[in-house]
Amino acid sequence: MAVAILLFISLSHFVTGANSATFNIVNKCSYPVWPGLLSGAGTPQLSTTGFALQPGESNVVSIPAGWSGRVWGRTLCSTDSVGKFSCLTGDCGSSAVECGGAGAVPPATLAEFTLNGAGGLDFYDVSLVDGYNLPMMVVPHGGGNCTATGCVADLNGGCPSELKVKAGREEARDEGVACKSACEAFGDPKYCCSGDYATPQSCKPTSYSQFFKRACPRAYSYAYDDGTSTFTCASADYLITFCPKPPKSSMKVVNGKFPTAADISRGHKLKHESATYMTIAITAILVSIWWRFN
Repeated sequence: MAVAILLFISLSHFVTGANSATFNIVNKCSYPVWPGLLSGAGTPQLSTTGFALQPGESNVVSIPAGWSGRVWGRTLCSTDSVGKFSCLTGDCGSSAVECGGAGAVPPATLAEFTLNGAGGLDFYDVSLVDGYNLPMMVVPHGGGNCTATGCVADLNGGCPSELKVKAGREEARDEGVACKSACEAFGDPKYCCSGDYATPQSCKPTSYSQFFKRACPRAYSYAYDDGTSTFTCASADYLITFCPKPPKSSMKVVNGKFPTAADISRGHKLKHESATYMTIAITAILVSIWWRFN
């Protein structure tokens, strides 16, 4: 009997430990998105590496224990007359819907994960280091008090002209469909954090990385943006949403524009100062009353 119980416990542990997480990938865009998934070197492979999501559709993917890798969205995809599949943004070059171990060709918004990493924690971020092609948000569920991250702003319209990827179609030739990183656009080591700029001390934010950071304060904007862009959680499942609605409580649109990080800080400062002035005024009134009656 005891042996049977131990065997049951062992089998239960094996079954429950086989998948460390689930990714619920949701398309809230008004257009189709083809998610791509890439496993890191030496980590378990997934049951799928790419699929299609029509507007409003979702797909749940089981993620093996100890997995690390990337998730991104491909847009403006089509199949040609000989059956070759390709996408204008985020293409993985596999000529098929399944990426089969290939990663996204920049520019592409990336969700990056290392599950069950140091200290048993999950590490995750949304990165614009390889550029941007569509809004994305990652929301942990079931791992405690964990932080959502992502880039909810649409940066394609306001992308600097020297970084903008245009549709190229006759009917929308000048329409921005993606936004390159400065590294991708110029190849300069100071933008790529390479060569003489390969350390946090020598590679600093540029006007281009600050364009991304102002619009998406929690997303990686350049290679050494770890401090404000990498988050941890314990054994969570993850909701990955393309084209999420901006959270009203944390990101307000003013005159049709997303505020910069400085605007958000300024708003917090004004509230703090107002509370301070109110406290001073009340204290002064109480002191005046005390002196009058003593």
